[in-house]
Amino acid sequence: MNFSEIFKQSNQLCRISPDGRYLATCVQYRLVVRDVNSLQILHLYTCLDQIVHMEWSSDSLFILCAMYKRGLVQVWSLEQPDWHCKIDEGSIGLVSSRWSPDGRHILNTTEFHLRVTVWSLCTKAVSYIKYPKACQKGIDFSRDGSYMALAERRDCKDYVSVFVCEDWHLLRHFETETQDLAGLEWSPNGCVLAVWDSCLEYKVLLYSLDGRLLSSFSAYEWSLGIKSLAWSPSSQFLAIGSFDEKVRILNHITWKKITEFEHPATICSPKTVVYKEVEKRPALSIQDLSSHSVSSRSPLLAVQSKYEISQPPFQIPVVKPDLDRANPKVGVSSLAFSADGRYLATKNDNMASVVWVWNMQKMSLEAVLEQTAAVRCFQWDPRRPRLALCTGTPRLYLWSPAGSVSVQVPSEGGFQVHALSWHSNGESLVLIGKEHLCLCYMDTEDTSTDSNIWTK
Repeated sequence: MNFSEIFKQSNQLCRISPDGRYLATCVQYRLVVRDVNSLQILHLYTCLDQIVHMEWSSDSLFILCAMYKRGLVQVWSLEQPDWHCKIDEGSIGLVSSRWSPDGRHILNTTEFHLRVTVWSLCTKAVSYIKYPKACQKGIDFSRDGSYMALAERRDCKDYVSVFVCEDWHLLRHFETETQDLAGLEWSPNGCVLAVWDSCLEYKVLLYSLDGRLLSSFSAYEWSLGIKSLAWSPSSQFLAIGSFDEKVRILNHITWKKITEFEHPATICSPKTVVYKEVEKRPALSIQDLSSHSVSSRSPLLAVQSKYEISQPPFQIPVVKPDLDRANPKVGVSSLAFSADGRYLATKNDNMASVVWVWNMQKMSLEAVLEQTAAVRCFQWDPRRPRLALCTGTPRLYLWSPAGSVSVQVPSEGGFQVHALSWHSNGESLVLIGKEHLCLCYMDTEDTSTDSNIWTK
């Protein structure tokens, strides 16, 4: 694999366009658009204040830049660089801004969630939606862009409204059986809407498009409940991560639990491959020291990292959480299915340095990756079963069914990877640091045949 030079960015605002042709980055109040292959600057836009949110339209023709403190949104066009749009919400304020699926409407949520304003770029028409609920995930669009589900709070009760995105007319409005609705999410096929309660009440509700309650699931009572949720790409499975450190898998036919994955402190199964990251500094000879000017940042002194396969039984490092504090570091906070649905990656917060990979065909634990630092982010390749993760160190980690690899990111200033994002073709990655970014270009050949990279 190869790495690009390092570029500046702010607030980790780095986005590859949906068509995969451009890379947009924000540097304070400037928006920079580059060609994703050559990394040459194509457009440079200047906003009225520091950008805190940036988003591509679905057709990659427009870019939205939001400045929440000033209640402003600016929209820029790639086809017509001289054209721009400014939306000022005024004294009512702004806490969220996003595109509609058609890339021609902008949805702004005002302060205190008083309303959602829908602005049309084509007709300049404005529509208002009242009573949006302030929750973890209160708005979600179906995958085909036809429908929008909105969580609402009226008269101390939770409701869901389903709108048709073509003309924003209300299709369905129904009350939900939740105490304090925390989020909602469409299944990938757009047939089922999952609604879940706050962590104080373990409840997942499955609704049809016309508002019928298909099923309700609750694993236990009188304890902290749901922490994360993810649909499989085929919509056949719904994975629910809980504060009790388990993942429960529901099937799409009966909506009953078919299995649950635990995160044990000891790995005993010989069928599970455990990769343990090991760090060491290279041993320097007298000749190395005499022929090089060795400083603390010298490549000669760089800590080297590699994976070693550990034999069972293997002990997982566990941090005991403080249950008396808000948001205790316990439970499954991250869930992600691979693009083909064969694997599920999870992270249990009181085992913060470990990523678990589950085989969804065998319904068993496939691999465990223990890092030397807490895992910041992991994401699946959109084209093949390959998982990338980072830990806030100058390294990129990759897992595939063939094995795992630790790769040092070459840089002068000690670039540390805090977040990452795949290109839609799976051939490159955007690696995001605190104030910089770089691109990692993958070898397009099948990495499973490269014995120098993958080890198992």
